[in-house]
Amino acid sequence: MKKLSMKGVLLSVCLLFCAQLKAFQFQDSTGKIHQLTDYKGRWVIVNFWATWCPPCLKEIPDLIALHSSRKDIVIIGVAMDTDDPKVVMDFARSLTINYPIVLGNRKIASQIDEISLLPSTYFYDPDGEPAARQLGIISRESIEQFIAARTKQAQK
Repeated sequence: MKKLSMKGVLLSVCLLFCAQLKAFQFQDSTGKIHQLTDYKGRWVIVNFWATWCPPCLKEIPDLIALHSSRKDIVIIGVAMDTDDPKVVMDFARSLTINYPIVLGNRKIASQIDEISLLPSTYFYDPDGEPAARQLGIISRESIEQFIAARTKQAQK
């Protein structure tokens, strides 16, 4: 499994991606509506995953830890299991996922992109602008390195 490097993240920073991306509106499993504009001033990470996806499951503990420790980051998990919402929610509870879970499908995902690979993760900066996307597994370390590099770059 290829590990995400800082260079890899920076190379994926929005070119065509930024031009295509739109603001989103997701309803999570509790009924709460999440809009990009609600999180101005914070990094927003939208992670598309599925219960049957081994790389997705590998990155979830890092996302849980990140959500717990960083108040400047919002994580929204979009579960692309379309068959049985109960399976997804039972699974999320079993992993103690502490960030909002959206029950996703292609229409919901299309607000951001055509999702062709799981996991897929999309980053929005604190101004609500698309910052990057990562197709494939991501780690807490790579997310924190990316945010630190972007923050340092913005301060120059």
